Amino acid sequence: MSDSPSRRPLTLLLVFGAVVFGMVVAGSLDLTTPSVGAPEPAPQEVPAAVVSGLPSLADLVDQVSAGVVSVETHSFESSRSRGNDPFEFFFGPRRRDQGPEQDQEFRSDSGGSGFVISADGLIVTNNHVVRGADEIIIHLGDAEFEAEVQGTDPATDLALLKIDPPNGGGMTYLPLGDSQQLRVGEWVMAVGSPLGLEDTVTVGVVSAKNRRINISQETQSFENFIQTDAAINFGNSGGPLINMSGQVVGINTAINFGSENIGFAVPVDILKRILPQLRDSGKVSRGYLGIGVNDLDRAASEAYGLDSTDGALVNNVQDGLPADLAGLLPGDVILTVDGEAISNTRDLIDYVSTQGPGAKVILGVLREGEEIDLEVELVERPADGEDADDDSEETEGGIEWLGIRYQDLTPNTRGSHRIPEELAGVWITSVSPRSPLYDEGVRVGQFISIITKVNNTDISNVEEFEEAVQSAPAGSRLRIYIRRFAGGREIPPQFVFPRMPE
Repeated sequence: MSDSPSRRPLTLLLVFGAVVFGMVVAGSLDLTTPSVGAPEPAPQEVPAAVVSGLPSLADLVDQVSAGVVSVETHSFESSRSRGNDPFEFFFGPRRRDQGPEQDQEFRSDSGGSGFVISADGLIVTNNHVVRGADEIIIHLGDAEFEAEVQGTDPATDLALLKIDPPNGGGMTYLPLGDSQQLRVGEWVMAVGSPLGLEDTVTVGVVSAKNRRINISQETQSFENFIQTDAAINFGNSGGPLINMSGQVVGINTAINFGSENIGFAVPVDILKRILPQLRDSGKVSRGYLGIGVNDLDRAASEAYGLDSTDGALVNNVQDGLPADLAGLLPGDVILTVDGEAISNTRDLIDYVSTQGPGAKVILGVLREGEEIDLEVELVERPADGEDADDDSEETEGGIEWLGIRYQDLTPNTRGSHRIPEELAGVWITSVSPRSPLYDEGVRVGQFISIITKVNNTDISNVEEFEEAVQSAPAGSRLRIYIRRFAGGREIPPQFVFPRMPE
């Protein structure tokens, strides 16, 4: 029985569709065979980092692990009252094991990490790891050693310990590298005892350099941290931060308590500078000018007519100390020391500190547009660590564009806030959030802020202040000097540089 003519086109159409469908399925399953004459596909270029992979750090760990130690400390106290520990912000409270209630003495256990730097048993750690400790135990592998404190430097949070080498032999020690040459992005490795887990290795990169994080008043003048994302945890303090050559480039010191993988290490170059004094005398003596300084920003450099932000702005000169005796004034900009250019406050502090007490230095100073030289004989740097009321009877003044209210100092104000009688100026009573001074950190309530100078003019009262501001050229930067008091104690002053309206 033959197909009717009307069915033939339909049959052919079904056959053709089946063939096409089969070709599509075969292609998707890669079942088709390329023709003999078809060229091979060109090989794709693979990045070198993928081909070679990341280098193994196992050999490096083997190389340095014998020089890394765990530090255990015990402190015995007869009173339960303790002062605040500034490092608890970064590391949390230390564990304290209290004895029976009838026992008045109790023991605090803590610890950290460290590393050997000489064959005769010198060990570096953080000062805050061993501060106040009555007993220090060093763990190195399966061995334990009693350690003595050879020297401490609270300003850099570094400490030097000493143990007797086992069997009188030499100890494996770690070489000290060059943190000045360290670059952001370099691989580094942290080794230590986080959370009591000895011989723990973490790896990351140098995230930043020259960080200041204000751990404490003791360290604030010398903070110059390396920031890294190599994990640093409780117990890593004092351990080494190591480069890929097996050299120590930093001493792990702090973490940001509320973050992940933001850790800080003291650069090893700081250790190398103070190591001779720690080893020989047990402490560090530093030269001291007796000033407070700030880095220059663009606004400040423009206000002083400078082409760059190089230099250190003097915001405070302490009475009777070397800088004061040499004639240095608040508002001076230090450009050089002994002929060496100063890029920032760190350069100045580091240079002066290394000269030592009794040394003389020549400061190149910019004052009122002229450069002068001042010779200063340094003394020894002392150890650091050592709601505004409204006078309703006074009429406040205000300059609208400046966004502040202010008034003369009165006997009532001086007495209430213990402001020295000899201090003249204008008391800032309010700061608008829209004020340019607000953006530069000027506040009321936290402390008493008193304007004592505008540009080169000393200020005694409201009238003098307003006259000094109004006489400044349109579009220029003002240099306003503010002295501050909290609880009757003077705290570091500040300069602010608002721009005059056009």
